[in-house]
Amino acid sequence: MGINPMKWKTRTVAYTALGILLLYVLFIHTRTYEVTVTGTLKNSNPEHVWEYVADFSNMKTLNPTIEDFDIIEESGNYDHWKYSVKYTEHLSHMPAVKNTALGHFSILREKDDFVINSQHRTCFFANFGCLDSTSQFKFSGSKGETKCLETVKYECPMALSNLCDREVRYQRQEIMKNLKAHFTKKSVPTLTKNS
Repeated sequence: MGINPMKWKTRTVAYTALGILLLYVLFIHTRTYEVTVTGTLKNSNPEHVWEYVADFSNMKTLNPTIEDFDIIEESGNYDHWKYSVKYTEHLSHMPAVKNTALGHFSILREKDDFVINSQHRTCFFANFGCLDSTSQFKFSGSKGETKCLETVKYECPMALSNLCDREVRYQRQEIMKNLKAHFTKKSVPTLTKNS
């Protein structure tokens, strides 16, 4: 007794369709996740912190995964400055994996807060595997301190959600750590020896 060819074809088509659907759900379809990070910088002015973070040339110091960048467009003034930047970065836990991103930044003051809003399109493998993210970084002052609050919303395929989460959290923690180090160093007076 042989295998029924029609049954075999039907089963093969069904398994192939199921396999494609599973690959799509796990690796192509994305969900949006959110991470919020807070920090406090002592003896600092929120406007100075905002200005420092808004200058993308400082990002290579703040975020060690950024390798190179190019400002491609800029407009506005001190009250509302906008710029777009193309940058290259690597994954913190897999440095051999690199991506290119296009970020659009809007730097403005909202009442007593200093705000940096940004939208990013990060692509792996040229223009394949692109993911979108948004960030709002707020700086506010109170009693000689700067309170920093960043909320990041990012897309990620379900199968890679742990990797994406680790990457986003690592970058946010490094930025906050390096920001604290920069402003702590800046506020410590330099001692000179008198002859």
